[in-house]
Amino acid sequence: MSNWRVEAAAPARADEVAAIERAAFGAASWGEDSVRQGLKAPYVVSLLAYRGDDPAPKGFLMWRRLGEEAEILTLGVISDSRRRGGADALLEAALAQAVGEGVRSMFLEVEAGNEAARALYAKHGFAQVGERRGYYKNGADALVLRKTLAVLPSAESA
Repeated sequence: MSNWRVEAAAPARADEVAAIERAAFGAASWGEDSVRQGLKAPYVVSLLAYRGDDPAPKGFLMWRRLGEEAEILTLGVISDSRRRGGADALLEAALAQAVGEGVRSMFLEVEAGNEAARALYAKHGFAQVGERRGYYKNGADALVLRKTLAVLPSAESA
């Protein structure tokens, strides 16, 4: 049983999200301005993960809906909370929200050498559909992953 809770991250929480993002990604961080813009961007959903009763968020996820497709823009958990279920909780919440909004496919990019992230996404049913050479600031390649989501029956077919 997970002891994580996931809540929406409003633009007013930008400082907290930026701090988590900076702690999670270090030199690969988007930067505070980009995080703030992401929190305000149209069609972007931002989530925070909290462990147990701790009032400080330990992870975050941003995803964007694009019609029947969506993409995970970023997912990060601070180092002392990794491998404890926070990323799973965030990913499960995002996927459930996406299904509820009629999204049929979820995409993301992951650094080819990030074995932990690749294992997380594989566990949740993501499969590689492409590759982007030199995609990241550090020159690393990205793998493009996709997951087909369950489609909720429409009111017309009920």
